[in-house]
Amino acid sequence: MKGRFVTFEGCEGCGKSTQIKLLSAWLSQRGIPHIVTREPGGSDIAEQIRTIILNGKNTAMCDECEALLYAAARAQHLREIVAPALDAGKLVLCDRYVDSSLAYQGYARGLGMEFVEGINSFAMKDFRPDLTLFLDLSPDAAFERKHGADRGDRMEQLGLAFHRKVYQGYLKLAEAYPDRIAKVDCSGPREQTRQNITDILKERKIID
Repeated sequence: MKGRFVTFEGCEGCGKSTQIKLLSAWLSQRGIPHIVTREPGGSDIAEQIRTIILNGKNTAMCDECEALLYAAARAQHLREIVAPALDAGKLVLCDRYVDSSLAYQGYARGLGMEFVEGINSFAMKDFRPDLTLFLDLSPDAAFERKHGADRGDRMEQLGLAFHRKVYQGYLKLAEAYPDRIAKVDCSGPREQTRQNITDILKERKIID
């Protein structure tokens, strides 16, 4: 039986990594086979590409190069990590996926959704998420929560105006794909957000 593919999206500092860890622990307690991975990264080659993308010294990187690097990392990650796990019947929890490219490069960078969707059609093939969990927290609230941007992260250093555009991109995607993208209220305590997530997973019949 083929596994299920769940992606987590949201602005920098919204708590995706924390929520994936909490959910993974909850799934493990119940004996539900799953893996946790991330983008860009997840496999050795994709992690090397991640280092290039996020390196704060790479300020000369053009927007098109950035978008293509994300797509390249995605192609490698899918072939090495995601596809084998799905074939083994596991639940795949992925920290970011193609919606990040659409929100960041397509919308906030202004490259256009058609361009980003086009280059990622080669990378993704038929690997579309069964469910995308959008942790709905504004960048203003997220950066306040994490006490500012990470100085070593090129993407986080792009400024609040840019990240507000990213957030607007996510809201547009959630409106366009309501059957796939579920908004998660993450304004409360961590455990409450985790409960909100597991409730959605059950409602969408990802887990029993």
